[in-house]
Amino acid sequence: MGTLDFSVLFRHSDRFMEGFLNTIQVSVMALIGSFVLGAILAIFRISPVKPLNWFGTAFVEFIRNIPLLLVVFFFYLGLPSLGISLDGFVAGTLGLTIYTAVFIAEAIRAGIQTVPRGQLEAARSSGLSYVQAMNLVILPQAIKIVLPSIGNQFINLVKNSSILAVVAGMDLMYFADIVNSDTFQPLSVYTIVALFYLILTLPLSFLVHYMERRFGQSDAEARKPKGKPKKNKPAGQVTM
Repeated sequence: MGTLDFSVLFRHSDRFMEGFLNTIQVSVMALIGSFVLGAILAIFRISPVKPLNWFGTAFVEFIRNIPLLLVVFFFYLGLPSLGISLDGFVAGTLGLTIYTAVFIAEAIRAGIQTVPRGQLEAARSSGLSYVQAMNLVILPQAIKIVLPSIGNQFINLVKNSSILAVVAGMDLMYFADIVNSDTFQPLSVYTIVALFYLILTLPLSFLVHYMERRFGQSDAEARKPKGKPKKNKPAGQVTM
């Protein structure tokens, strides 16, 4: 019981693999959903339309200042009182998506504010609408600037997916708890789970660092002066 026994993985490989695949599925779904929702909320937060601005600000401030568990419980335990029943997987995915989206929204908003305002005005003067200018001109630059912050939020999302175990969401931690209750080998079971999470988070972390370096190099190259500066001839020099 006090030593690592990796044979647990082979004896219960079906449970570990089912939980691992479900964790990948919920992470991908929540990643895509939180990025899209986060971008929309970021635009609302800086929108000149006051109702959208107020809604975006209130929504972000409310969600990011309550625990993730409460957001998940709202979908899993709160909605049934309104006649809407969701299983643990769906409720956990929705809660994780919305919770992560508000932090991504704040990261993107910070990136948008670093883009010179003149670019938005130039895009609008060229005939683009506000939404088109944001999607085609401002957002690509903002996301590029805050990519490391967004990448860290995605890594946190994968780790936070373990919240599904609380609502029987069929994720990796859920099945790990079942295996532990059958084997009474918590050290071995949860060490194996930690390795599974590392399989997901380490490649994502390396990808974020790679993209950060790649974009940093492209920006540095773009700022380099092109061509060699021409030398001025001394005044009065006569050429043959």
